[in-house]
Amino acid sequence: MPLVSQTKLIKQALSSQVVSFPTDTVPALAVLPQESDLIFQVKKRPQHKPLILMAASIAELWQYVQGTSSELLIWQKMADKYWPGALTLVLPSSNKVPPQLNPTDAHTIGIRVPNHPVAQEILSQTGALATTSANVSGQPSLTKMEDIAANFPQVFVLDYGQTNSTATPSTVIKWTRNDWQILRQGQIYL
Repeated sequence: MPLVSQTKLIKQALSSQVVSFPTDTVPALAVLPQESDLIFQVKKRPQHKPLILMAASIAELWQYVQGTSSELLIWQKMADKYWPGALTLVLPSSNKVPPQLNPTDAHTIGIRVPNHPVAQEILSQTGALATTSANVSGQPSLTKMEDIAANFPQVFVLDYGQTNSTATPSTVIKWTRNDWQILRQGQIYL
């Protein structure tokens, strides 16, 4: 599939198609949350590796998590400090999260707000999307939009040119009911 305009990419995303666009870390494969199984198929991703929910704003993501009022304050403090940015928070999920986002643990969800103007613009028009890095599972992340289009002919890839990607993914931290646990060290050091 050839590279597409931002308008076409948004239209395809809203039509339940897998799309790819740059973020502040590595380019993303993205799809409507209820269509998450499409990314698992395209990427050949094992079911035990969940996707993350990416949105344009913090406020949009809170509906997908649930916690005590004191936990929500702690999470909000972390989000305020690092978002938009390269930090993924893994939190207890609400019943609004489609189970196919995290097939082996429906009780948690990774959430993130990227610090990239194009990603922000796309997400503000599509709403939250299920995302992951643009690569076949187990392979290095692709950082050029042309390479993503060549490797994923069924994906609508944004015609963006040079992504300036660092090839370093987001840092992933999980809330353990009383503290944070680092699951993956990425761009942000805590």
